[in-house]
Amino acid sequence: MTRLVGINHVALEVGNVDEALAFYGRLFDFTLRGRSGGAAFIDMGDQFLALVEARSDGPDRVRHFGLVVDDKEATRRALEAAGVEIRPGRGLDFLDPWGNFVQVVQYAEVQFTKAGSVLRGMGLELGKTDVALAELRAKNLA
Repeated sequence: MTRLVGINHVALEVGNVDEALAFYGRLFDFTLRGRSGGAAFIDMGDQFLALVEARSDGPDRVRHFGLVVDDKEATRRALEAAGVEIRPGRGLDFLDPWGNFVQVVQYAEVQFTKAGSVLRGMGLELGKTDVALAELRAKNLA
């Protein structure tokens, strides 16, 4: 049986690609991988986020995706500066203008790991907390 290895990309439906690029550009430093028709692609090292013009549904209530960042508190400040409502709770969760439910997590605190060569290529030097390292070790991943 084939094994899942990871996620290459996530596609988000948005109302307007240019507006979505402007919105996410206020929150995150990213490189635009390219555009094609009604879509734009944002690089995240060896993965990417696709923004596709197609959103017509209401906001997501439970369906969501998580973004891993190098500095969650800087993201919180960027969200606040952009006037984005942060959902109540322990995490850093928000809805984008098209109703996509986004959770933001700190790289150091989760089991998600980028290869050293990918981190270097992204210009990042990031470590893990003891809790995250223990979780990785328990799965023989560290």
